[in-house]
Amino acid sequence: MSKIVDANKKIEKAVVGGYKKIEDTVVNGYQKIEDTVVGGYEKIENKFVDTFLRKDDETIEEAKERLNKEQEERKKNK
Repeated sequence: MSKIVDANKKIEKAVVGGYKKIEDTVVNGYQKIEDTVVGGYEKIENKFVDTFLRKDDETIEEAKERLNKEQEERKKNK
């Protein structure tokens, strides 16, 4: 009976180990894709703000803050 239990434990370890490797690979792959997409979006957003929405003496961050404040004011006035 103990040989069967030992064999089952070995199978369990192999299955769980395999599952963990697959899970880690999928999660890491997704994380890399997500980071790439978010980074690309931020670059495009910053370029758009810099080109079309930034005032002469503002940084991109200051322009984004100003735009957020303006949007909040519009929401309050509705």
